[in-house]
Amino acid sequence: MALLQLSEPGQSTVPHQHRLAAGIDLGTTNSLVATVRSGKAVTLTDDDGEHILPSVVHYREGGVEVGRKAKEGAASDPLNTVVSVKRLIGRGLSDLKTLAGRLPYEFHDVDAAVPRIHTVAGDVSPVEVSSEILKKLVKRAEESLGGQLEGIVITVPAYFDDAQRQATKDAATIAGFKVLRLLNEPTAAAVAYGLDSGSDGVHAIYDLGGGTFDISILRLNRGVFEVLSTGGDSALGGDDFDRLIAEWIMQQAGIREDTDHSTLRHLMQIACKAKEALTDAEVTKIEATLPGGSSWQGELNREQFHQLVDPLIRKTLGPCRRALRDAGLSAEDIEDVVMVGGSTRVPRVRELVGEFFRTEPLVSIDPDRVVAIGAAIQADVLVGNKSDNEMLLLDVNPLSLGIETMGGLVEKIIPRNTTIPVARGQEFTTFKDGQTAMAVHVLQGERELVSDNRSLARFELRGIPPMVAGAARIRVTFSVDADGLLSVEAEEQSSGVKASVEVKPSYGLTDSEVESMLRDSIDHAREDMEARALREQQVEAERVIEALTAALADDGDELLDDSERNTVEAALGELAGVLENGDQSQIKAAIESLEKRCEFYVERRMNSSVRKAMSGHSIEDFE
Repeated sequence: MALLQLSEPGQSTVPHQHRLAAGIDLGTTNSLVATVRSGKAVTLTDDDGEHILPSVVHYREGGVEVGRKAKEGAASDPLNTVVSVKRLIGRGLSDLKTLAGRLPYEFHDVDAAVPRIHTVAGDVSPVEVSSEILKKLVKRAEESLGGQLEGIVITVPAYFDDAQRQATKDAATIAGFKVLRLLNEPTAAAVAYGLDSGSDGVHAIYDLGGGTFDISILRLNRGVFEVLSTGGDSALGGDDFDRLIAEWIMQQAGIREDTDHSTLRHLMQIACKAKEALTDAEVTKIEATLPGGSSWQGELNREQFHQLVDPLIRKTLGPCRRALRDAGLSAEDIEDVVMVGGSTRVPRVRELVGEFFRTEPLVSIDPDRVVAIGAAIQADVLVGNKSDNEMLLLDVNPLSLGIETMGGLVEKIIPRNTTIPVARGQEFTTFKDGQTAMAVHVLQGERELVSDNRSLARFELRGIPPMVAGAARIRVTFSVDADGLLSVEAEEQSSGVKASVEVKPSYGLTDSEVESMLRDSIDHAREDMEARALREQQVEAERVIEALTAALADDGDELLDDSERNTVEAALGELAGVLENGDQSQIKAAIESLEKRCEFYVERRMNSSVRKAMSGHSIEDFE
């Protein structure tokens, strides 16, 4: 009798069949691809044995170069060589002006949400540039593994907003690959580090890459990874260290700030080499070619380097403080700090971070490879080579999500640091009698007023049955998937009419918004609460005024004599005056005064309504 083979949940039905998947660390400066082989996650090399692929794309008339060769041509052909594209992805052209330093590209001036870089091979978007890097990495993986990948996990900074996450997924779609998941880089590092060390407890993941900084506080316990809080800066990294050194060289050599693009690229490359040299040496020699063919020679020592970069390193400690505060922890609660990203090789970074967290940072895993390794482990689970039960990964949304309510206020539906994937709903109602439509304005941020937050999307719910104000029950549901992407649905409960939107926001979150959202929510907490309380009283006053005005128009002449009507209208006028210029307590007192002075009118209206309802009926009809 033949045996019927059964497989464990999540595993292949074919003996020893290993589904091919890879994890990709799509970095600002460098990128890597990793996979799981014989139960161990490893980064894959190119034909020259190099693990790291420079995130550089060079466009030529005859084609495209990606990686090391493209990087070599960055100085000689800067306008056609795109570096650090991760800083551009998911941003609008106007936002790029907020990025530190000059951008050595020519942007095609068109009225479009997505900026396009002009090259000899045609205009390309940051999404298309990123897709070229992904193609190169996937090709390396498929050649190394000898087969086609079933899917990839791509890592992104925890502080990437919805636009940047969607743009990253779009890059993979353009390249023709299936994205199993977008995974926050610090979380990927935690996956790699937690499984490798088996260490339980609370850990800080300090990730300083070429162009972005992330801090995450995580609790690890028996394979369960829970992100307690996140923070960071989407425009701070090793590139900024290089830029400061390059500016120092320009000052020393007397090079003008408006020098040509080739010289700027040349100086950035020299600065990067000097930074790397000072990892092991106390002093390094620098030689730079100046415009016109002359040269400049000098030295940079560690002390000078520290003076240049210390302000940037200390700038990363602000998000660290906020992340600890959000998690309800202090530095003493952190067992260890995992260092991630090539920029954490700088000894000064390790020194200052160690002082802040009062512990020696852990650097046992290669900081360049740890993110890709974690992504590969997660990809291996997601394609079914391992049971999902072997690892539970809990991620969080970095900023609160909510909708606009009357008075320009924000009602948060999903607070920041909520574990994702998640779906949450809340009921709202209409403001006016007979209202048949409702505009839903989706917002992101931590402040109390709409004007202080970021607008993500707008849509309308139509077909609401006309009812008196406050009678309709409209449920608004927010759903955030595992990639951190948002969908919003509004449904009127009695009729079942629905409207929804998938949030693919315009590419437009500026660096200053990303950096200041959390800080502003703390700095302005008291005034925000006072402003919210004032607006709530104003909205209530507007509701009372509108309802009373409608009532007077409906039956005021019937139920009130001239003297009584004058009393009601006087109280109405007083509330309207206070609404215009009063504070919260004055408006509240005016509302209470109006309600007291108009009690007789409200009572008459109720009696009139009862009489009309009973007209033509006997008492027995209501028993």
